[in-house]
Amino acid sequence: MLATAIVVFREVLEAALIISIVFAATRGLAGRGRWVAMGVAWGLAGAVVLALGAGRVAAAAEGMGQELLNAGVLLAAVLMLAWHAIWMSRHGRELALQMKTVGAEVVSGARPVRALMLVVALAVLREGSEVVLFLYGMGAGGSGAASMAAGGAAGLLAGGAVGVALYLGLLGIPLRHFFTATNWMVLLLAAGLASQAAHFLIQADLLPPLSQQVWDTSGLLSNQSLLGQTLRTLIGYDARPSGMQLVFYTVTALLILTGMKIWGSSQSAPTPVRPVVTPVPSAASRSESH
Repeated sequence: MLATAIVVFREVLEAALIISIVFAATRGLAGRGRWVAMGVAWGLAGAVVLALGAGRVAAAAEGMGQELLNAGVLLAAVLMLAWHAIWMSRHGRELALQMKTVGAEVVSGARPVRALMLVVALAVLREGSEVVLFLYGMGAGGSGAASMAAGGAAGLLAGGAVGVALYLGLLGIPLRHFFTATNWMVLLLAAGLASQAAHFLIQADLLPPLSQQVWDTSGLLSNQSLLGQTLRTLIGYDARPSGMQLVFYTVTALLILTGMKIWGSSQSAPTPVRPVVTPVPSAASRSESH
């Protein structure tokens, strides 16, 4: 039971952190709850299908099918996150102004929410398939269904609780700084996912590592620790990164930042609506009219 709870907790934690950032980053956008829920549902369905066909996936591409699938999922998520960060850098000020005044829904907000639905679906797909495969292996090894169910439920609740705590913490940020903070979190999240994609492509021998290990901080904070797993999801931490991973991380972060600066700065500030003041006629003008 304990082993199941720990593994499920780690996998759920990664997905929950991504969902929390996405849900916070789309604050005020129309229909975000529905789109995120759809992303979770599609991700779970895909995870089950992928787990059922895990043998065929792993055997594809000369035994590198799983690595290629993981890299593809991560790079697709990077593209969606990059689009959202650039979109919000352009429209975030307008959205914040509307939230402060009348709380109006932004009609065009459906577009980035649809994109981030794919990010949620991909996150749940990747982590969920690993959970399904692990539970399947535990069951094949003789573990009881009751103990696996109890451990899985405990891990699911614990991982979800951490994600909710992160979301509530993000909501505590003052509104004037909220979209800037979440945009930076999305940028770091995308850069970290790009670094992980590079790791899988190196494993598949499609990219050179450039340097097998640029540094090693596993003695201070290992990748397997809870804090290491959390930082890997949030900012792309890796205790032993390769040179190519650092290239992917840096280039992705710079490209998104450049897009935010170019397209975000081109959006002019919303023009404040000034009340129309009707002049009151003076006593002299009233007498003249009579």
